[in-house]
Amino acid sequence: MRNYLGRIVLLVEDYEKSANFYEKNFGFTRFFDVTTDVGQRFLHIGSEPSDSLGIWFLKADTKKQRERVGNQTAEQPTMVIYTVELETLYGRLKNNNVRFKTDVIKTPEYSFFHCFDLDGNEIIVTELQ
Repeated sequence: MRNYLGRIVLLVEDYEKSANFYEKNFGFTRFFDVTTDVGQRFLHIGSEPSDSLGIWFLKADTKKQRERVGNQTAEQPTMVIYTVELETLYGRLKNNNVRFKTDVIKTPEYSFFHCFDLDGNEIIVTELQ
């Protein structure tokens, strides 16, 4: 039996703003974007070449859901994004006025920084060695 991770689920205030944030800053693309006849939207984004691993946005419709936007993990990081060009990505995010928790931290073993998406979800960005 082979199991694999599909998508993480993020509650968002606005589908388009959230998707645009990840597309503009991380180069993600839309894999699936459909609205059903009852108005439920399914928007999945991620990075190529994988068409399975990514983010599924769910609009926060209720008061309880809206209270959880940006804090689904109790103020802990929501996800880790890997890159092979940490400094370049850091510069792009800085130029796009992304909010940071840390600057780039370099050790002999790894390099990383923490930033936030539009909804306040904390993202760890780490460089693959």
